Amino acid sequence: MGWLNFRSHKHIAGVLAAIALSTAVAGCSTNRATGEDSFTAFMSPEQEKQIGSQEHPKMVKEFGGQYTEKDLQTYVTEVGEKLVAVSETPNEKFTFTVLDSPVVNAFALPGGYVYITRGLAALATNEAELAGVVAHEIGHVVARHSAQRYSRGVLTQLLAGGLAVAIGNGAGELIGQGANAYLKAFSREHEFEADMLGIRYMTKAGYDPKAMASFLKKLRAHSRLQAKRAGRSPDDVDQYDFMATHPRTLDRIEQARQSANVTAVANPEIGTVRYMTAIDGILYGDGPDQGYVRGQEFVHVPLNFRFEVPDGFNMTNQPNAVIAQDGKGAQIIFEGAPGAKDMRLDTYLQNGFSKQIAIRNIEMLDIEGQEAATGSADISLRSGPARLRVVVIRHDSSAYQFLFVTPLDQADSYNLPLRRTTYSFRPLTDREKKVYTPLRIKVRAVNPEYDLQTFIDDMEVDKLPADVFATINGLADGQPPAVGSLVKVVRH
Repeated sequence: MGWLNFRSHKHIAGVLAAIALSTAVAGCSTNRATGEDSFTAFMSPEQEKQIGSQEHPKMVKEFGGQYTEKDLQTYVTEVGEKLVAVSETPNEKFTFTVLDSPVVNAFALPGGYVYITRGLAALATNEAELAGVVAHEIGHVVARHSAQRYSRGVLTQLLAGGLAVAIGNGAGELIGQGANAYLKAFSREHEFEADMLGIRYMTKAGYDPKAMASFLKKLRAHSRLQAKRAGRSPDDVDQYDFMATHPRTLDRIEQARQSANVTAVANPEIGTVRYMTAIDGILYGDGPDQGYVRGQEFVHVPLNFRFEVPDGFNMTNQPNAVIAQDGKGAQIIFEGAPGAKDMRLDTYLQNGFSKQIAIRNIEMLDIEGQEAATGSADISLRSGPARLRVVVIRHDSSAYQFLFVTPLDQADSYNLPLRRTTYSFRPLTDREKKVYTPLRIKVRAVNPEYDLQTFIDDMEVDKLPADVFATINGLADGQPPAVGSLVKVVRH
């Protein structure tokens, strides 16, 4: 009986392999962008449109909504449609969206949905650089890279015996998986092809193709700045924002330019003045609904609270939490505690905080007249044993919690500074609600009497103003802007 089962399994595996092979042969389609064969058997153009239309509103919500100020949306759409018009699919409908996110990123959904963040818009300095980014994403769509990636994945599973994949819902299984399904890095082959197509489209549309390379330099400078602000090595550039999902080099962009096989027009368009006018006044960094990091202080005006972290901690504001780290293994996580909203806070720590971690030494606190509770536990992390202290606070009609994580052998040395952070949590005064406003990009003309320090002094960022000024303007460290040029500063 066992031999018969083995033989049956072997026979089924052979059938699956044959099915996969025949599907692969039948599933090759002509890449409309390159004219070469590509494997898209498991995602049809109709399914691409279905996925895009269903995932679009979810994607917009996940990235902070659509950015509607300054009519930047209309401007980006005009640039995008100009590029689509010279692509291999000039009649295909595309939807261009500017996302209200400070993260520097751009991506596309299958079916013609292209996104850039306002964070990316703030980093570019001319329309040609914007066009290079948008054209790259259009290239992914026109070449059907999502369909290729998905189909290859299904084929791999089918060859491994995953019959359920072949007879399941197909591309419909992607729907509902959220951003991660689409933000995974494409292969180098696909990235190179998107660069090649992007250069082709922007050149045909009359833009300077060199702008794609100049913007890559800005992206890498931005990633170095992000690493520096987070206390990491400035050379660790591929872990941040755009560079994490679009691994590219200047050499590969030059190769893509040569492969694009198009000739630039005599006087290619750069569009600096038009672009700077379009972004003058847009938000920079966190918006009002996301809260603000100001040095060691975090302030959230709509939710009416603020707190401070100790010196030496680098704080980052993420969509669902504020995280501060000191580079020595200590970490502070501040987040909502919806489970504590309608129960006693000491009961929440004992029974509602975690099923895996037993919180001990629980006691009630009063923090600026607000009900609170605290407790601790010794836990094991990959980095070694650690002390976890939880502080949960009832504030207005909500509850929030601090998670203080410190190396166990250093826990006592953190008691006082973390206690100060705990008791720094308080409501805002009326004056503070008016004082704390978002940072914005402000465009300035460089007059002969201005020097580099003039603009650095005009910056109102909380850290590294000289570095931020150089990065957002595409300048080397210490390089003064050219007289007569337009530059960006960051101010309230």
